[in-house]
Amino acid sequence: MTGLTTVTAAAPGPRAVPRHGEGSDAPPRWRTPLLFCGPFAVLFLAMYVAPIVYAAVSSLFAVRRSGLGLAPPVKVFDPLGNYVQALGDNAFVASLGRVALFGVVQVPVMLALALGLALLIDSRSARGKGLFRLAGFLPYAVPGVSAALVWSFMYSPQSSPVNHLLRPLGLGIPFFDDGTVLWSVANIVTWSWTGYNMIIIYAALQSIPAEVLEAARMDGASALRIAWNIKIPAVRGAIVLTAVFSIIGSAQLFNEPTVLQPISGGAVPSTFTPIMSAQAAVAAGNYPYAAAQSVILAVLVGAVSLAFFTLTGRRAKA
Repeated sequence: MTGLTTVTAAAPGPRAVPRHGEGSDAPPRWRTPLLFCGPFAVLFLAMYVAPIVYAAVSSLFAVRRSGLGLAPPVKVFDPLGNYVQALGDNAFVASLGRVALFGVVQVPVMLALALGLALLIDSRSARGKGLFRLAGFLPYAVPGVSAALVWSFMYSPQSSPVNHLLRPLGLGIPFFDDGTVLWSVANIVTWSWTGYNMIIIYAALQSIPAEVLEAARMDGASALRIAWNIKIPAVRGAIVLTAVFSIIGSAQLFNEPTVLQPISGGAVPSTFTPIMSAQAAVAAGNYPYAAAQSVILAVLVGAVSLAFFTLTGRRAKA
């Protein structure tokens, strides 16, 4: 038609959808991860960081009492007093040396047993693997105090079935002599924690590719050669992890010697370990001194763990 103009309505184009976080009503991107990490951060700060800071601050004060003891004790700022006293305390220093000796001997023995058990269960000819894994892990499932109570019955001079069996032979094991009481405690810890470490190492063994092991067998490698050259290097990370956990656990030794103390005949004093020494200071009302002992122990454990990580890391790169 002449003079008529056809007007075509333009089709609406696609609307731009605002990206998450760009619109005025959209929540900020940082809010979601904060909601997930917030509870952990709050609990970590409240239950871990805050006590450490409080102990460190408390250790900078000293408790002063009057000569007659009639006035209440007062706290005075003395940043080095408690540390000088702790490092000059023969009982506390002896407890540090006792725990160091305990860790140097007990940790390697326990990890060697855990590694051996893990390799035996992982071997190709092993039968009943689930049963042996459960049997090895069961001692860890027993609470530490309960296990120490059972072992105190085994160690007691009056009721020890071990010494009862050895008595007709004219033999006996002095579980609470000064030279053996530390190893009596070590025996309980080894019995309780070997299975736990075995499970960690055994889980690491399961990550070794079956093709690698089969290729080694086809090349004529024996089971011992495969374990030494393939399996143990492959679980080195798990061994390092369990070693660090065991070092820290050795420094925290408390339950076992505390349970054995009443029947030890004085062989386990109240300052047998650093934690027991700090607990004795708390019982005496000297909280700053206990805090200083705890800080010294924490610094030493951190230094030993760092040195261990550094040493093992250099060997891995070599």
